[in-house]
Amino acid sequence: MPTVHRRLLKAALLLAAALPLAHASDAERYPSKPLTIVVPSVAGNVNDAVARLLGQELTRAWGQPVIVDNKPGAGTTTGTKFVAQAPKDGYTVLLTFTAHVQNPPLFPNIGYDPVKDFTAVSEVAASSTILAVSPDFPARTLPELVKLVKANPGKYPYGSYGMGTTGHILGELFKREAGLEMVHVPYKGGAPLATDLAAGHVKIGLIAVGTAKPLLQSGKLVPVAMAGAQRSALLPDVPTFLENGYKGFEPDAWMGLLMPAGVPPERAAALSKEVARIVRLPEIDKRMRELNLVPIGNTPQEFDAVLRGDLDKWSRFVRELDIKIE
Repeated sequence: MPTVHRRLLKAALLLAAALPLAHASDAERYPSKPLTIVVPSVAGNVNDAVARLLGQELTRAWGQPVIVDNKPGAGTTTGTKFVAQAPKDGYTVLLTFTAHVQNPPLFPNIGYDPVKDFTAVSEVAASSTILAVSPDFPARTLPELVKLVKANPGKYPYGSYGMGTTGHILGELFKREAGLEMVHVPYKGGAPLATDLAAGHVKIGLIAVGTAKPLLQSGKLVPVAMAGAQRSALLPDVPTFLENGYKGFEPDAWMGLLMPAGVPPERAAALSKEVARIVRLPEIDKRMRELNLVPIGNTPQEFDAVLRGDLDKWSRFVRELDIKIE
């Protein structure tokens, strides 16, 4: 074989041997450009605050800028659709919450599947919904409340922080399980509900712990029962519905990260690993608890199981309780 041919062949073999290394290097270099965290709600709320906490720590760890992009609209669906349709490269991430699996059964033509159109990354944190009453309400425990409302059918409405929210769905479930006649009063968010509860304009409400906690601490609201499979670290003295004999209130509110379906699993795993590390940092743990959140930071597989299980539960509740958005 002529010398020039041998040299060409040797060069070609060296190039072929180097190619797999180049591909491996590309995979290891994730992320090699800025990451965007899409929050499907307005700036300034707890979801936005968590996105910015994560963004700061990811920037510090990875040396790449992390942009928080608020895309509110149509509930959470505008931002959610945006991420579902984003490139499948792991650079666009959705920071969403429980509404992600509650909206599809409430809005059948929502335009995306909350599980199949996304890649689970991590359940970042958990929160809770609490049944609270006004200070002048005579009942202080769940059995007392049930007894009083049963003796006065239709007298005591309950408030929630909006149609189709966790508070609304759990309120209707409570009515069914306890055999109560109560009218639902939907508020436009937790803050006005908290104000009216404290003032006694509505005596009973299902409200997010984060919204209620300052009023609970000052005695302007009285805690009665918590959703969740076990007592919350946020309010460990408040019994659960389950402890009072009411099943079905176990799904807790959560906040989590998703990527579009089809993202390479190693990229979802890389982000998940970082999130698990970040939420366990003492200063981040402290800040999250100040936001009335319990840090979680689980694996993509674990969060995927939560998504599927919660979609099944909330869909069943919406169907069985015949909840409609008016």
